[in-house]
Order: sequence, then structure tokens, then C-alpha cells
Amino acid sequence: MKKNIRIVLVNTSHPGNIGAAARAMKNMCLERLYLVEPKGFPCAEATARASGADDVLANAVVCESLGQALDGCHFVVGTSARSRRISWPVADPRQTAARVMQEAQQGDVALVFGREHSGLTNEELEKCHFLVHIPTNPDYSSLNLAAAVQVLCYELMLFSPDENSQLEDEARDLASAEEMESFFEHLEQTLVELAFLDANHPRKLMRRLRRFFNRARPDKTEMNILRGVLSAAQGKKLYRTKS
Repeated sequence: MKKNIRIVLVNTSHPGNIGAAARAMKNMCLERLYLVEPKGFPCAEATARASGADDVLANAVVCESLGQALDGCHFVVGTSARSRRISWPVADPRQTAARVMQEAQQGDVALVFGREHSGLTNEELEKCHFLVHIPTNPDYSSLNLAAAVQVLCYELMLFSPDENSQLEDEARDLASAEEMESFFEHLEQTLVELAFLDANHPRKLMRRLRRFFNRARPDKTEMNILRGVLSAAQGKKLYRTKS
């Protein structure tokens, strides 16, 4: 199952943090590292901080966007230390490890870590099914990126599932991350055409709709039905306009 888990670092500023994250991963038997627009990689500092986890660095996949890093994933968890105006479902590291290991029975999953100073943007969090928050001292909540990776990798290492435990969704062929993104684009386009959504101010409504559908976890058949409904709504709007 661990071979299906990706650690995704977004726009990392310090190469040393990439190396330290690779070291943390190898300590805990994880090997798939994805880097989204790293500011300094490859780099001698990353190799030095990896302390022998050179294979993890050598096999790291460098991506131009978060969407590319999530290609093929059916379940995505984002890390966040900040409160947000619109809340996302949040779990602690132990709860997250259990869910990630279960989801990994079905295919690729991703744990996404944001920038050292600002974390993940709201737009990036919209690609996640839920968030994980690592509890810290409320008077000093600053946690190094590599330390955060270590905490979550450690919880994944500790997780020991019941041999007979299986996901309720195991028989379902869930929509992938890229299929969900394509659906959200189609949904936004349709709502604008129907004059239900203001094209100049779409974010708040779309953010809530993203949360709703990510929570629902539609499978591929359900996704095809939803896309069909949207296409039918677009066709009806076009017919009315022409008539």
C-alpha cells in the first residue's frame, strides 16, 4: 500500500528541506516524492540533507503544477496550519494515516505540503478531499516543512490495519483527481451560462460546491451522469437562446 502514497511538496524554497523530507520518507519506508516548481532542485544542499536517501531524490518527479503532481490520484490530503474563512474537513495525523492507508488499497493517494512561509493557497486546497492539521504549541506553532513530513510519515509507518478491514468504497471505481477537476470546470462553465453564477465572482460558491462533491466521492459512473446533466442543461440553455 505504501507504494501508492505520494509525498508532494509545493514550491519549496529551501533545497535543504527537500533533502530532509526525502530522509524522513526513507526512514518510514516511503519512496515516491513529487516536487511542484521547487526553487532550487537538484542541489548539493538537498543531497547533503538527505543523508543517504539519494535514491528518493534521484527518483523525485518534478512537476510544473499541482494538477500534474496529482495526476492519477483518487484521494488527496492537504496540510494546513492556518484557519480559513471557509472551513474544510480537518483530521489529525493519526486519523489521516488510517484514511490514507485505507485509500491506498485502491490506488494512488497524495499528501500535499505547501510553501514554508505561506502553506497552500485556497485554490490548491480546493483540490484536496480534506486537510490534516498537526497540533502544536499555540504560542509557537511554527513547524519546519521536513518536520511536518516526518510526523505524517511516522503515523503512516505506525498504522496497523485489521487484516479484514476494507473500505466501504472498495468496489467503487472512484473518479480521479483530474476527472474531478474537469468536472469542476464544466460545472462552473454551466452555472455561468445559466446565469446562476457571476463569472466575475465565482470563488465562494465554487469553493463550497467543491467541498460538497469532494465529500461525496463520486465514482466514474456517477461522474458521467453528472457531466451528462450539465451537458443537457447547456443544451437546453442554447435551445432557449435560439428560440
